[in-house]
Amino acid sequence: MGQRVICCRRAIGYNHAVSADERRSGSSDRHIQDMTTGSIPRHLIAFALPMLAGSLLQTTYIVVNAFWVGRYLKESALAAVTVSTPILILMIAVAGGLTLATNILIAQDIGAHTLERVQKVVQTSIVLVAAISLLLLVGGLLSAPYLLRHLLLVPPDIYPQACGFLHIALWTVPCTFAIFLFSAMLRGIGDSKTPVYFQAISVVLNVILDPLFMLGKLGFPRLGIDGAAWATLFAQTTAAIALLYYITHHCRVIRPDLWHPQIDRHVMLVLLMIGLPAMLQQSVVSISLLGITRYVSAFGTLADAAFGAALRIDNVAFLPAMTMGLAISTVAGQNIGAQYYGRAREVFWWGLLLSVSISLLISTVVISMPQVFLHFFIRNPIAVAEGIRYLHIVGITYVLYAVMFAANGVINGAGQTLATTIISVISLWGIRLPLAALLPHITHNQTGIWYAMLISVAVGMIMSLLYYASGRWQCRVENGQSAVNSDE
Repeated sequence: MGQRVICCRRAIGYNHAVSADERRSGSSDRHIQDMTTGSIPRHLIAFALPMLAGSLLQTTYIVVNAFWVGRYLKESALAAVTVSTPILILMIAVAGGLTLATNILIAQDIGAHTLERVQKVVQTSIVLVAAISLLLLVGGLLSAPYLLRHLLLVPPDIYPQACGFLHIALWTVPCTFAIFLFSAMLRGIGDSKTPVYFQAISVVLNVILDPLFMLGKLGFPRLGIDGAAWATLFAQTTAAIALLYYITHHCRVIRPDLWHPQIDRHVMLVLLMIGLPAMLQQSVVSISLLGITRYVSAFGTLADAAFGAALRIDNVAFLPAMTMGLAISTVAGQNIGAQYYGRAREVFWWGLLLSVSISLLISTVVISMPQVFLHFFIRNPIAVAEGIRYLHIVGITYVLYAVMFAANGVINGAGQTLATTIISVISLWGIRLPLAALLPHITHNQTGIWYAMLISVAVGMIMSLLYYASGRWQCRVENGQSAVNSDE
């Protein structure tokens, strides 16, 4: 994969000598942050904290939404949202994977000071992302009933609610893609703060509109769980438009020209060669969740409710590790673009230390008092007991994910997304899903599914570490040769 991407990047001219004029062009843009010099832990923390704040904002909405649904619309409503969520997560995963390519290319160009190439990446990315998001929207609307009935095996008592909620929520897909793309562009130039401000707009609108639409407050119609979908659609649309306006008027180096859409076929090729594996990797995770949800649904509505509540806790617990992984990817990407491979290795070790320290604390807290967090979402004692079993087993994976995301961050920052995709396919499809089908027959309950999740994460972590240790990600951009001696 590394050789193929390198050849394509040479075709684009990513590695020509940079003139003084090129270095000066765009260098005054206050949004650009050069992370090829200075303190690595400071860069990681300064870059990760805004993203963590943004993730916490988004998770706050997820938690608040689950609170309103679970506490005021009963367990069946929470179960309906839970079984619909994997399909929406799949769409989000595609957006995250596809726009990761944009983030990587822009970050490497910033590190290499090839700023004139950034505009080609921006214009091509916009056309590509817009086309794929619209295809997914249409495909999702047409296939939603089949997916819920035949793939997820949604129980008949919650199918009508789940189907209605999903059909509305799918309209948020184009806006979600736009927000991901604009945020990836900003992170590529080293600005992780600005996306948080616009994410805050979306979250605040969601939090305000949720009870109004769901419960019919202040004269609004009582829409039930459909109200949550309408609130999200309005909030996401507002945030996407505001973010586009900001980039167009304040970020010269990544300013898009929407009136003259352009596609550079060479850039498109590189975006697809990096983005498709990343997109597949994220999709593998989501499809795996679809399979897990199907196995859990076989144990009834209360099992779905317990799983849904525990997933909300996971969403918070995973955030530091996921955020640090994204920070590592961008910081390492800039240094790899500058061919500072020794510094990229330092990025891994600092990121690993920071991520594992935080995740270990979170894991300890969640495992020691799971009922405190579960009671926020569900009250049924049977569902709570199952949620406790889940967290006692899966809570260990928070630390394992921290290690894996650190290694994957460097590998992805090098553009070798195919490697991390293969690791995901093996650990999730080759390990998790088969074990999730087998182990419940041994444990005679859904606890076997939780063990399958734990084992698969451990396998994925080991494979990521082995690939990072092999040094295969350390390739010069211009010739693909080993770069052991090309440090600063």
